[in-house]
Amino acid sequence: MKSLLTRVLAVMALLMCRPEAMACAACFGRSDSRLAVGMNWGIFTLLGFIITTLAGLSCFFVFLAVRSSKHPHVGPGQNPAETTDSPEKPLDS
Repeated sequence: MKSLLTRVLAVMALLMCRPEAMACAACFGRSDSRLAVGMNWGIFTLLGFIITTLAGLSCFFVFLAVRSSKHPHVGPGQNPAETTDSPEKPLDS
């Protein structure tokens, strides 16, 4: 097991010595390569997911705020039937 781990680490170290592994396409100097184009598409895709998620979350909280503003606030110790603004009285069962 120890020799397998040593071999894996040696192969990883050799792969990391390649100059292509040291920097991305923008830092390496070829910003017009297919790798840079793919990386840009990946960044924009992830950015789109993040924006969509944040927009959905903010719309949900706006929905909750609007919904809660339509209902009267009931403080502790108050009866919800006494705080209604409508002239109707609650039905006694």
